Amino acid sequence: MMGSRRGIALKAFTADVSAGLPGPEWLSEIRRKAFEGLEDVDPPSPDEEVWRYSRIADLDLDGFAPLKRQRASNSVVERDLSAFGEMAGVVVIRNGWVVENTLEARLAEAGMTIGPIADLDDGSDHLGSAIDFPVDLFGHLNRAYGPEPVAIVVPDGLQVDAPVVVVVLTDAKASALFPRVIVRCGAAASLTVVELHTSTDVASLVVPVLEATVDRDGHLRHALVQEMGPRIWQLAHQAFKVGQSGTVEAFTAGLGGDYARTRIDCRLVGRGAEGRLATAYYGEGDQTLDFRTFQEHAAPDTTSELLFKGALDGSSHSIYSGLIRVRPEAVRTRANQTNRNIKLSPDAWAETVPNLEIETDDVVCSHASTVSPVDEDQRFFLESRGVPTRMAERLLLEGFFQDVADAAPVPAVAEILQEALAERLDRRTGSSSSQADSDSTGIGAAAADEDAATAGGDAQ
Repeated sequence: MMGSRRGIALKAFTADVSAGLPGPEWLSEIRRKAFEGLEDVDPPSPDEEVWRYSRIADLDLDGFAPLKRQRASNSVVERDLSAFGEMAGVVVIRNGWVVENTLEARLAEAGMTIGPIADLDDGSDHLGSAIDFPVDLFGHLNRAYGPEPVAIVVPDGLQVDAPVVVVVLTDAKASALFPRVIVRCGAAASLTVVELHTSTDVASLVVPVLEATVDRDGHLRHALVQEMGPRIWQLAHQAFKVGQSGTVEAFTAGLGGDYARTRIDCRLVGRGAEGRLATAYYGEGDQTLDFRTFQEHAAPDTTSELLFKGALDGSSHSIYSGLIRVRPEAVRTRANQTNRNIKLSPDAWAETVPNLEIETDDVVCSHASTVSPVDEDQRFFLESRGVPTRMAERLLLEGFFQDVADAAPVPAVAEILQEALAERLDRRTGSSSSQADSDSTGIGAAAADEDAATAGGDAQ
C-alpha cells in the first residue's frame, strides 16, 4: 500500500483514517502530507545509532490500529491533582482526544490559550514550530494520525506562576495513539507544564510528541511523569527550541511501560540560551527504558546541563545514548552530560553511550557515564551500624536519586517520583513505606550523600 522501502505493511494505517480525523483544512493538509511522506520513510532499525540496543525489531505495527474516533469506555484512571495546589489550567487527553480543558479566567483575559490547536486562529503557526521535519517513522505517524493536538500558548511578558497540568490517559485496547502537546512560551514569559502519562492495563502503542518553543528571555519548566501500564509500548519525542537568553528546564520520571523510549532534542538557537535536562528512571521485571538525547548548541554563549540517573532490578534493561553537538558558530559553549546507573540484580543491564561532536574551539564540554552495583563500602558502613542490608541499599538508592528529585519543577512532581520509587523499593525489600521510614530514623543523612551510591567504575 505504501511502498516496499519500509518493509512494514501498516495495514490499518490508511489514507481514509487520516483524512477522516477532525480539524480545519490546514490541519487536514498537514496530515495528508505526512501520510504521503510515509512512502519515503525507512523503518527504524537497531543498526542505526539512534536505535542501537533497542527492541524496535520486536514491534509489530500490524497489532495496533489508529482510532477513527474516540472509543467508548467506562474505564477511567484518576489521579488526585490536589497535590499541585493552585493550577493555571488542566487538560485531559484520552486516547489522543481532549476530554477536559480548563484555564483560569484571569490568564485567558491576559491572552493565554489552552486547548485543541484547531480552535486557534493561528494554529498552523504553532504545529511544527519546534520540529521542522519528523525525525522518524513515528513522527510521521503522529502527524498523520494525531486526532487533536493541544496548544498551550503564553503571550509575551506573561508570568504564569501556577502549573498547567496535562493528563495523557490511554485506555483503548490494541490501538496506536498519537497525542501531541505544543507549547509556546513568549518573550520574557514564564510557564510550568506538567504532563502525567498513565494508562489502564491495556496492550497499546502510544506515540506522544511534545514540541516546545521558548522565545527571547522566556523560561519554561516542563516535567513528564511516565507511569504507563506494563503492556504499553511508548515511543515519545520531546523537542525544545530555545531563543536568545531563554531557559528550558526539562524533567522526566521514567517508571512504567513494557518498552518505553523517550527521545529529547534540546536546540539552543539564540545567544545565551540555556537547557537543563534531568531524568530519573527505575526498571523492574523485564522492562526496557530507553533514552536518547541531543543537546544542540547553535549560537554563542549557550549552556546545557544533563543529569540522568537510573536503577535497574530484575532483568530490566536501560539504554542511554546522548550527543552534545556544538555548531561552528556556537563559541563559548558550556555543556555537560552525565549518566549514572545502579544495577540491583545480576540479570539487569545498562547501556550508556555519551558522545561529543564539537565543530569550534573556545568551549567547555564534558561527558561521564557509570554502571555499577550499589557501592559496597557505603553499604558496609551502614551495615556496621546495625542497618539491615536491604534497608542500607534502600537508603543509598534514595540518596542516589535525591539530586534529580530536587530538579523537579514543582514539589508535587518530586513527591510523585519519591512515592513511585518507594513503592518499587518496598517491593524489592518486602517492607512497607511506614516501616522503612521507622527503620531509617536517625540515619537519613547518609542517604543524602550522592557519592554514597555513585558508581565507582564502568564495569557491567
